[in-house]
Amino acid sequence: MIDPHSRHALVDACASESLRLLERNLAPQGILAASRTQAAEARSYTCIFGRDAAICVLAMAGSGVPALERGAVASLDVLAERQAPNGQIAKYVDPASDDADFWYLGCIDATLWWLIAVEHTRRRSALPDVAGRWGPQVRRALQWLLAQEHQRFFLLQQNEASDWADIMPRSGFVLYTNALWYQVKRLFGLPNQDATHHHFTHLFDPFSKESQEYRRVRLLRHYARRGRNHSGLFVSFLNFSYVGDEGDVFGNLLAILYGLAGDSAAHQIVKTLLASRVADPYPLRIVTQPLTTDHTLWRQYMSRHRQNLPHQYHNGGIWPFVGGFWVLALAAMGKRALAHAELGKLAHTNQLDGWRFTEWFHGKTLKPMGMAGQSWNAATFLMAREAVCGLPMRAGANSRL
Repeated sequence: MIDPHSRHALVDACASESLRLLERNLAPQGILAASRTQAAEARSYTCIFGRDAAICVLAMAGSGVPALERGAVASLDVLAERQAPNGQIAKYVDPASDDADFWYLGCIDATLWWLIAVEHTRRRSALPDVAGRWGPQVRRALQWLLAQEHQRFFLLQQNEASDWADIMPRSGFVLYTNALWYQVKRLFGLPNQDATHHHFTHLFDPFSKESQEYRRVRLLRHYARRGRNHSGLFVSFLNFSYVGDEGDVFGNLLAILYGLAGDSAAHQIVKTLLASRVADPYPLRIVTQPLTTDHTLWRQYMSRHRQNLPHQYHNGGIWPFVGGFWVLALAAMGKRALAHAELGKLAHTNQLDGWRFTEWFHGKTLKPMGMAGQSWNAATFLMAREAVCGLPMRAGANSRL
């Protein structure tokens, strides 16, 4: 347990280091996913990633830091310039070659996060002439997403391994993706928002009591309940064959932040996550029950490079950038004391190994894994600090928790 005085100092130090990291990771084309190292170059982390950059833009646009303000717009610009003709935003754009990559099975959430970042930048940017920017690209991106929306459930459908958890077997209707979709619908005034909300809560919580008129909803909910008890969380995905019961922490946090979990459900989610110790000692493990190699949902591709074994990577690793969303959710729910404490833990996590801003840690051994200098670690920390402390992101000192 960190004493309050030390926590204040650590949070202030992390804010300053986060701002420095974001500025250091800027390229003329926008924000890189990670700091330039030989390992990062080899794994394409020195590219402008659709989802990573967009999440960083949520901290950069409106920060009041000139370099970050320009970098936010540049990031959105380069992704817009390399948008596919059908409207999809790329997984990443390589600033060295201008090549756009769209992943093996597609990357649905890059487009969602890009749209969320566009709306944020239009509203918060300190730069002139952004209010109407990216209009044609926004229209194409929305049309691409609408073409993938189920016309009775009004939820997006997707392949396996085609969102940020890109070697996890979530497919059909995916919690994380549809939380983002609902937020995009609200931000851009898209139709059928109420239907999206309704089917989100009743499909991803198949144990809810309300009866359903549409027989296909009833059947999917029936399949999802078979042989299961309510875990206290929304299921991570469901389709006609499988249901995700591994406990998708990020998807559940987004459901809270974007108003899809009512007050009772939100408190149940937080209670379940605390009981699962997902934030101990570092925020935040991203599944509560990692998939083992004998699990029905296990896929051979999950063992590629031995990366997604239990308690690793997207299968139970600890991701500090998701820890930022954890703090944001706690603050949004009014859990101020807990949010303060978790913000301090998040600052400590980013500080480890000389302010390494580690991509992820092994969920059991706590070994630092992945790339150093992760931009979105810095960005979500600054967002969380602003939510908890009420300070602008450019304020690098004198916070009071």
